[in-house]
Amino acid sequence: MGNKRGSRDPVNELFRWVRRRSMKVKAILGVIILITTLLILRSFVRNHNHFFIASEAIHAVGIMVLIYKLTLKNTCSGLSLKSQELTAIFLAVRLFCSYGMEQDIHTVLDFVTLISTLWVIYMIRYKLKSSYIQELDNFRIRYPVIGSALFAIIIHPRSLLSISVMILWAFCVYLESVSVLPQLRLMQNAKMVEPFTAHYVFALGVARFLGCAHWIIQIIDTRGKYLFFMGSGFFWPPAILLAEAVQTFILADFCYYYVKSIMDGQLLVRLPCPV
Repeated sequence: MGNKRGSRDPVNELFRWVRRRSMKVKAILGVIILITTLLILRSFVRNHNHFFIASEAIHAVGIMVLIYKLTLKNTCSGLSLKSQELTAIFLAVRLFCSYGMEQDIHTVLDFVTLISTLWVIYMIRYKLKSSYIQELDNFRIRYPVIGSALFAIIIHPRSLLSISVMILWAFCVYLESVSVLPQLRLMQNAKMVEPFTAHYVFALGVARFLGCAHWIIQIIDTRGKYLFFMGSGFFWPPAILLAEAVQTFILADFCYYYVKSIMDGQLLVRLPCPV
């Protein structure tokens, strides 16, 4: 049930106050919230590598939400097939690299998420294709794939492993940072996002924030020196940090409308302006 008109609920009043602020004030508030959240995470999480595990686990949970929707609701409306295909590509590449470099919990989580993503692709393409709105899913995925490949060839980490593995690793990092763009384009075209798709995209936003938080906190703790530990070569450390930050900011606007809709008691997330 939504809140009645004229309600003085503090949370809704806070959202109304934020909406009336200028973009400059909103940006300042966003930075304050970001810094506060990072400081809280830094204080309570001692092993910063847990951020990556949490990020991958939340992504897997987001995929499970989609599986629940496809299985019980028998519809794939609002889902971008192209985003799922990009996700499958970078997960397959990352799984290949991870299996060759280190077989750990990250490899297991990537494997589970990849299998789940392939199942979602199969359902959209074949079982539920009648509910797939292809006209709204009009993002051309060859651009992020080609762009990520070119960046990976130019900027990649240096290590004792083969250069081909390092290029593939850089490719999946870059592609992951933009893999959500087709889904955001579809939602922008539809101007409205149904609940299960909204939960999935919000999970991606939280996952990417945790991944970005890892790098930022490490840099803060080492007073910037960690940038030179992340990989040999001058351009790779800033590149991987930028890739994490790009996807976080891409999803930040949607996450704002998602939280606002939940607080307003709405089932659908309405996007009054382009994401």
